[in-house]
Amino acid sequence: MKMIIENLVRALREELQDYGELLARLDEEQACVLRRAPDGLLSAVDSIEEQSLTVQRSRASREECRNLLASELNLPPDASFKALIEALPADYRPLVSALMDENNELLRRVQQRARQNHLLLSRSVQLMQSFLGTLFQVGHGSTYDQSGGAYRPLAASHSLYEAVG
Repeated sequence: MKMIIENLVRALREELQDYGELLARLDEEQACVLRRAPDGLLSAVDSIEEQSLTVQRSRASREECRNLLASELNLPPDASFKALIEALPADYRPLVSALMDENNELLRRVQQRARQNHLLLSRSVQLMQSFLGTLFQVGHGSTYDQSGGAYRPLAASHSLYEAVG
């Protein structure tokens, strides 16, 4: 059973490391948005997708180890981590509990950063759509009527500064 517990500990540590890497990549994505670096942003998004797959594999591996340990401890396969920890030998409980808590905390931070990045990106897209709408709105810019004269809209138009601001 010691080997099964050590495999679970290893899986929890790998999952923790992978969450940390995902958080770092989300930080890089946020920095690219704030620096207005589109090429870096595209690279960061690809990197986040790759790391997300790595996290999924780590979670699956951890879950496999958890199920195996639950079986070894005569617990149901869907036993909670709390029940699993209570059934462990006393010398492993603090380590497994701490790793589980650290993983949960890091997962919360990853989710928070992902929400922040989503809001930043959504706001950037809204601003760009507003700008493009103002730039290409009928009656603005150099357009001509059928006789070749400059088109003059009937309503007073706003300056670009007023429209974007």
